[in-house]
Amino acid sequence: MSALLGVELPGYRTVDTDTWLNDHGDVLSLHFFDLVPDLPAALDDGPALRHGLTRFTAEAGGGLIEASVKRLGGVPALRQILKLPLPGQPSGQAFIGSFTVPRATCSTVVKIQAAERGMTGMREAVVMARLGPEQYFRPHPYAPEVRGGLPFHAADHDRWDADFPDHPLTRVRRTLEALAEAVAVDPGFAALPPFTGPALAP
Repeated sequence: MSALLGVELPGYRTVDTDTWLNDHGDVLSLHFFDLVPDLPAALDDGPALRHGLTRFTAEAGGGLIEASVKRLGGVPALRQILKLPLPGQPSGQAFIGSFTVPRATCSTVVKIQAAERGMTGMREAVVMARLGPEQYFRPHPYAPEVRGGLPFHAADHDRWDADFPDHPLTRVRRTLEALAEAVAVDPGFAALPPFTGPALAP
């Protein structure tokens, strides 16, 4: 089901059905899930939604950088950016940005993935040197009690993107901005009953 239109962006070439690649190796992909969304809360319950996403991402070994509700093609969508360790590598991270458009019984997701290559950790090292360790590491603002996964820290803030224009996190944010401008939602998908939160266990 092509629920989202206009996902193909300049600079990306088609490599498979609903999958595009750019010269950095960043992967842009479109997905449809014919299942009740597995989000921890409704989009209008921001604190519970962000808390649950933070906990889920940490349990999976990663770290949630940002989560907010934006309109994508006129329809409410969850915008997320998270980071994960590079599989099978002693260092380095992959950054994943996505828009999830949930409906009551299905969802569609457009996702951008960008990985560190070559020398890793430069952004983090420079920012820590500027701020010092006490200002660098912080409790997660969405769930301060969460432990595990990749730590929340100042280098992931968008204020540093201009200093690191080619960093994969910066590229993820740039692509999400382009998607927010380009993507339209199929009217038939937009008309489906909205997602109102996870089903309660009997």
